[in-house]
Amino acid sequence: MTAVRYHSGKFPPASLDLARLLPLIGPANAAVARYEGVLHGIPNTQVLLSPITSQEAVLSSRIEGTIATLGEVLEFEAEEKSASGEKRNDILEILNYRAALRSAMSDLEKLPICMRLVSDAHRVLMQGVRGKDKTPGKVRRRQNLIGSPGDTEESARFVPPNHTDLPDLLKTWEQYINNEKVPDKLIQLAIIHAEFEAIHPFLDGNGRLGRLLVPLFMVSKELLSTPCFFVSRYLDTHRDEYCDRLLRVSSHDDWTGWCEFFLKAIQSQAEDNEAKAKAIHTLYATKKDWITEQTHSQYAVRALDWFFGRPIFKVPDFVDSAGIPEATAKRIVKEARDGGLLTELRPASGRRAAILALTELMEIAER
Repeated sequence: MTAVRYHSGKFPPASLDLARLLPLIGPANAAVARYEGVLHGIPNTQVLLSPITSQEAVLSSRIEGTIATLGEVLEFEAEEKSASGEKRNDILEILNYRAALRSAMSDLEKLPICMRLVSDAHRVLMQGVRGKDKTPGKVRRRQNLIGSPGDTEESARFVPPNHTDLPDLLKTWEQYINNEKVPDKLIQLAIIHAEFEAIHPFLDGNGRLGRLLVPLFMVSKELLSTPCFFVSRYLDTHRDEYCDRLLRVSSHDDWTGWCEFFLKAIQSQAEDNEAKAKAIHTLYATKKDWITEQTHSQYAVRALDWFFGRPIFKVPDFVDSAGIPEATAKRIVKEARDGGLLTELRPASGRRAAILALTELMEIAER
């Protein structure tokens, strides 16, 4: 099979088949708006939705072949990096994805989406993991390929543009991101994502970074108030079509087909995200009433917020960092465990502390 090469001179697309896209644009935007409405009703979304942010990191990394579960990632954090070998590498890549999103959101307070912001996020994404030798944070200065190990430019699945063309291509990409005259923001996002993946500006990490751009763009264009949008489950489930649709942008100039796929992904994930956010909000409200009544403590809600932010943890970590007097913290944990709010994943043994989990929250995040 002849390699597909980058679609030079065809970005932004000259035209799209709006007759095919219009039936999808309205429902996708409406689904995002409904999800944003739910987010507005949730107190402290960064804490309450942190498990599904972590799950997005798991799924985005899985598309690239990284295999670890949400539970393994959170247990790794609770155990202070106890895993080893390939599993450790997998988990570190997932944690870096989450850290890169936080870093980019901080940059977004003072910068538009631009290559400076993207390069900073890439540096965080690749820090200390596989690919750390591939110039993290720096645009590539040699040709890269998408395909199998050992492929050449003739046998690869896709050949991104030559590195000498990247400055001009990335400048055009930045300008399109910040073009306020594009009539629909989700179409704009679809095109931005596809172009980034086609340019493949870094030697590694392009797929994860391209998916990380989705929530960043939504916040920057005020479609969402917080970067809690998670599209990787749909893309992972439809991985073959995802890759094929991206490839057809270059092989057949099929921007419309790509936009169709992407709008369906956004609508589906907005609906899924909305259902999860509602379920988490309901769980939080129920457990807030329960823990307040059960413990009769002024620190009950603070403890619950801590549990939601770290749904797998060691008891000493909670006692040390929750900002609750030690005796009260230990009593709250005991009552939460005895009452079924927390589940013991591993009992205390010798000097090893018990590991507890808010399993109901984990189950929602992993749906």
